[in-house]
Amino acid sequence: MYKFVFIACSAMLLGYVLARPQEQRAAVTTTTTAATIVKQDNVNNADGSFNSSYETSNGIRVENIGYLKKIIIPKTETPDGQVIDEHEELVLVQTGSYSYSDPEGNLITLRYVADENGFQPEGDHLPVAPQ
Repeated sequence: MYKFVFIACSAMLLGYVLARPQEQRAAVTTTTTAATIVKQDNVNNADGSFNSSYETSNGIRVENIGYLKKIIIPKTETPDGQVIDEHEELVLVQTGSYSYSDPEGNLITLRYVADENGFQPEGDHLPVAPQ
């Protein structure tokens, strides 16, 4: 019985030793300063449109504008492409931008439109698709 307990304890100890990390990595420490909002505007209109923006003490700027847009949705098409029975729908269109400084101090700005065609970002830092 003692032999069995000794073997079981030895196996658990060996498993523990093999399972622990072999290399201790240096802890990464970062220092951050809390940012405060230095400017903020929010407007919500009765027609569903809105405009919101804010700026923080560390240089982050965000602007978002939204409005409802009527679009025509074709319900059906004939084989030759004629639209039969179309209807209108409201879609929310949002445009805006945000900017911040990256760790190297470069200003990163992203502008976008989000509408019935999807999210369409633009920015000098974004990769460009091959032509």
